[in-house]
Amino acid sequence: MDNKKKLGLLLCFCFLFLFTLTGWAQAIHSIVPEETNIVADIVEKVAPSVVYVDTLSYKTYRNPFAPFFNDPFFRDFFGFSPQPEERRIPQKGLGTGFIFRSDGYILTNEHVIQGAEQIKVTLKDGRKFDGRVIGSDPLTDIAIIKVDVTNLPALPLGDSDQARVGEWVIAIGNPYGLSHTVTVGVLSAKGRPIYSGDSGREYENFLQTDAAINPGNSGGPLLNIKGEVIGINTAILPYAQGVGFAIPINMAKSLLDPLIQTGKVVRSWIGIYLQDITSDMVQQFGLKEPNGALIADVIPNSPASKAGIQRGDIILKVDNREIIDSAAFHSAIRDKKPGTQIELSIWRDNQIKEISVILEELITEGGMASVSSQELQFGFEVEEITPELMRKYNLKTRTGVVITRIDSQELIESGYLREGDVILQLNRQAIQNLQDWNTVLSMVEPDDTVILLVNRRGRTYFVPLKLKNWNQ
Repeated sequence: MDNKKKLGLLLCFCFLFLFTLTGWAQAIHSIVPEETNIVADIVEKVAPSVVYVDTLSYKTYRNPFAPFFNDPFFRDFFGFSPQPEERRIPQKGLGTGFIFRSDGYILTNEHVIQGAEQIKVTLKDGRKFDGRVIGSDPLTDIAIIKVDVTNLPALPLGDSDQARVGEWVIAIGNPYGLSHTVTVGVLSAKGRPIYSGDSGREYENFLQTDAAINPGNSGGPLLNIKGEVIGINTAILPYAQGVGFAIPINMAKSLLDPLIQTGKVVRSWIGIYLQDITSDMVQQFGLKEPNGALIADVIPNSPASKAGIQRGDIILKVDNREIIDSAAFHSAIRDKKPGTQIELSIWRDNQIKEISVILEELITEGGMASVSSQELQFGFEVEEITPELMRKYNLKTRTGVVITRIDSQELIESGYLREGDVILQLNRQAIQNLQDWNTVLSMVEPDDTVILLVNRRGRTYFVPLKLKNWNQ
């Protein structure tokens, strides 16, 4: 082969190589955008709408020695100066909020401003304003603050119902006072029920994210990749890593008008605590399938109590609307106004009863909550409730038997039964003492699933338990 042919082949090879390389470059360009700092762009755009919320509240402490120190004898004999019987101690708090209306309306968490006598709002540009609470709702942990300034940059509110698990999210807040800290993660789950041990409240339908949320982030926005708010950061699990929670923004949007107009959210109250029915409960309650909302407790003097609803009843329908679980019941009455009469189809003693209930306005917290229930397989020991055990577990009554030992690590981690819980019923039979417990227990077969009614800190709920696994 002469040099001309070699040169021609070499040129052809180079041309093909360049053509292929150009195709690769175009393919990569079509996949990767020219600007890959999309998070930085979003943060730069939305950061001016995120504010620092600084609160000052006071707690009153009584001086137990003041009566003695102020006694004329002690004061004259020892030369004590008069002591105040009460002292107000200032307490500072911090949190985050975000502007959702340009005329100075800010969304944050209710627990951020709860009890605050002074509120200072600091913008990203350093300007500070006095804030005042326009409205708050403890049941959803949402509050609105107003500052007297206009032309503020407001964040767009997105649609949390359309948010998909796995999509990227951005959290902005002031953790530990570190202003405008940005963290990134994904939307880990939706519809999470969260229990707040400090406040004793239970929140439903929260968003879960692995974006870092720390103390001080409360009230800050959780944003999607479009820069829209899909949640309000509100809680972390102190014993877990990478687990944070946010209030869905659609829940907040439905409350904005009543909070701004009246300062509160008017809700109907029926006065029951619910839990879902598991397959383990079907036989015990005489059902064919695990549908309905099981009433775990009825609050005295509530609308439900006045209508004759009892603990252990199962709600099958509300105004002819099928109820498959506790969430369906909540949805069915959520928009009902106080004074509305609803018709309940109740399953009791293997037959359906129709009961009318007139809803009342919810004045205090509590009234309606869910207790999620699962199949539990574990072991524990119970004892007669003695005065010593009453003091040890801070019990208010001697009715029932108290759990004094839990053998299963799975049970301990689940939290559905704890040492100090009081068992009031076994298989729907009342338990007054240890003798009742042993009597009813003797009628249970080894492979049966039993139903326990448990009292914990004044609240009752049902727990299914597989007998054969008690000693595992």
